[in-house]
Amino acid sequence: MSATVLITGANRGVGLALSRHYHGAGWSVVGVCRRASAELAEVATRVIDGVDVANTDDVARLVHELEGQRLDLLINNAGLLRDEQLGEIDFGSIREQMEINAYAPLRVAEALLDNLGEGSKIANISSRMGSIADNDSGGRYGYRASKAALNAFGKSLAMDLAPRGIAVIQLHPGFVQTRMVNFGGLISPEEAAAGIAARIEALTLETTGSFWHSNGEPLPW
Repeated sequence: MSATVLITGANRGVGLALSRHYHGAGWSVVGVCRRASAELAEVATRVIDGVDVANTDDVARLVHELEGQRLDLLINNAGLLRDEQLGEIDFGSIREQMEINAYAPLRVAEALLDNLGEGSKIANISSRMGSIADNDSGGRYGYRASKAALNAFGKSLAMDLAPRGIAVIQLHPGFVQTRMVNFGGLISPEEAAAGIAARIEALTLETTGSFWHSNGEPLPW
């Protein structure tokens, strides 16, 4: 029986590239998204669309849809990038990013605990912009804060889930050529997906809770 991965934000960008990667590796892929795409349908074993991971009712429906389904890997990939400038900070924008980038991955992970078991893994797609030590350019208040919060949530999840045999990792995909950055990145989604998958494969309970670049570089908090 093939292993099963659930990927949020699976319909495009890094999420779609991850779906393609795991499909090619023989995994069963559950693609979760707000709007399905033909590209995702080609590679996903199952598509669950109409799911806003920041909406508690949508997450409850996701849990119902997955009742009894073992998940070997949960990849919290759905995310939102906005920009705020000091002097013109939009706190509504910051709250929205916190909801999607930080609270939603924690909400999904907690909701799907019954689907995860010994040997399962959780990968949170974070960003090096969530590293406080690495911040040497300022700005991006909401994105930085939400990814820093995600890192903190992921670390706590790692500690709490280790006794159950579930490992957790925070991953920076790299500067990827996606719509989020107007396709101005340095690496392709496929390159990012391959690196992410390699870091997940290497993850053990001994390294649970750690923060990595997809290229294999450990990142500072």
